[in-house]
Amino acid sequence: MLTRIALFMIASASAAQADGYGFRTPSGNIYCNGSIEGGEIGCSIVERSGPPAAPDPGACSGVWGHHVQLGPTGPAQVVCGAVPRKSTYTDVAPYGVSGQFAEITCHSATSGLQCANPQGHGFFLSRAKQAIW
Repeated sequence: MLTRIALFMIASASAAQADGYGFRTPSGNIYCNGSIEGGEIGCSIVERSGPPAAPDPGACSGVWGHHVQLGPTGPAQVVCGAVPRKSTYTDVAPYGVSGQFAEITCHSATSGLQCANPQGHGFFLSRAKQAIW
């Protein structure tokens, strides 16, 4: 499986491939979608505890605190979204694996998923803690 995700991540970074990608953590509790062309990634966490990574602005008609977005520049943002469900994506980022998606680097670990852009902005998602910077 490690080889499969490594090949997936290399293929995703190639301009010759499709411009989108999706993957999940081994638990299926965190899943991400992104665009190579736009150089951005959006990730969702299904089950979480504690406060969200950013306060609810009060205008969210969906769920708050489960979805984050990160572009090639600027800080990560918590965004309003639909109720997330466990992912069945076949591309799994095993714990201990890092991948490069356009200019964004993500690392999957037993402690959670962390992604960052070249400016050092990013996010961390785990069941116990969520953070953006």
